[in-house]
Amino acid sequence: MKRAFVPVASMLAIQVMVSFSVLSLSVMMPAVARDLAIDAKLVGIFTALIYGVAASVALAAAGPIVRLGAVRVCQAALLMAAIGLSLNSIAAVAATVVAVLFIGMAQGPINPASAHVLSQRVPREYFGMVFSLKQTGVPIGFALAGLIFPALLAWVDWRGASLVAAGALAFSAVAIEPLRPRLDVIAVAGKPAASIWRSVRFVLGHPQLRVLGWSAFIYVVAQHTFTFYLVTYLYEHCGLTIAQAGALLSASQIVGTGVRLLSGGAGDRFPRMKLLGWTGIGMTLGCIATGLLQSDTPFWLITLVVIGYGSVVISWNGTSQAEFAHLSPPGEAAAVAAVQTSLAFSGAVFGPPLFALIASMLSYRMAFFAVAACVLAAAVWQLLAARVSHAPG
Repeated sequence: MKRAFVPVASMLAIQVMVSFSVLSLSVMMPAVARDLAIDAKLVGIFTALIYGVAASVALAAAGPIVRLGAVRVCQAALLMAAIGLSLNSIAAVAATVVAVLFIGMAQGPINPASAHVLSQRVPREYFGMVFSLKQTGVPIGFALAGLIFPALLAWVDWRGASLVAAGALAFSAVAIEPLRPRLDVIAVAGKPAASIWRSVRFVLGHPQLRVLGWSAFIYVVAQHTFTFYLVTYLYEHCGLTIAQAGALLSASQIVGTGVRLLSGGAGDRFPRMKLLGWTGIGMTLGCIATGLLQSDTPFWLITLVVIGYGSVVISWNGTSQAEFAHLSPPGEAAAVAAVQTSLAFSGAVFGPPLFALIASMLSYRMAFFAVAACVLAAAVWQLLAARVSHAPG
């Protein structure tokens, strides 16, 4: 495991920075919407654009990862995020839309690149812990966004905050250059990437991966409606300030980091499908509780619900990715991970806009309840599939 330290730490740091950029607009949305005279609920449309682009880029990423190297592809991703945030500082609706597209291009290749690097350097018996550790970069990046952007808003407004973040991302792209000789040797020397469409057929035809893939689609709906709407929901519906809402988002991500590691470790000892199913049951309960919050709910109770739900709803992805890597054919981890990533990101395309539509036409409560119903169905499906796969034959 010693030789895996640098790859894991590197992929973790890259994941942190890209996730930081992905959540940036969501945290700043109340201020951005006010200045651009748009509805803050458009964050759902922007989120859909990010993940729609990311899903497409993820499917196309396996080939470049093998030909150019995972680190080179990650450098390009970090620069795309930096360009996106720079464009956002122009303070025009059209520029913000284009910025969202660039951030989506940054998000797409990260999981396949990480799977390519880690699957070749980490023993399979540690996949759950290692992939979950890498995925803690998501809540860490989100937590940093929830803490840093509100502070930057008070200091240099959202335009300046976008430029500061862009500079940090560009610096990160340059800083990881020394890693290329060490991490890209296997990638460059490897065989050509398998056809992505063959990998799609493999995943959708595999009895376990098919369930895991479509369940990831649903779980991401829950994860991203929580993550990307929380600040706006707590600000508009519960009467909290942006700083308070951002702090709660950060706290949920920090606690969720620990829960994600526990889930990953448990997945190395227990059937991951069953673990993911019971995680979905916990997500269902948390989603319902969040939808029941009111403007007169005590702050301590809001805190308890948000941190409880948030810590569970972000805990599953590393476990899912580990099982995908475990079931991948030799040498095809990047291609299979690309399919999982595309399915998961597709949930972020459809989920937030539908959530916004239900919230606008009915209420936030009904939107959360609709998400809870979908998650419950996916959780039960995985629990049933786990029973079948472990039934005596």
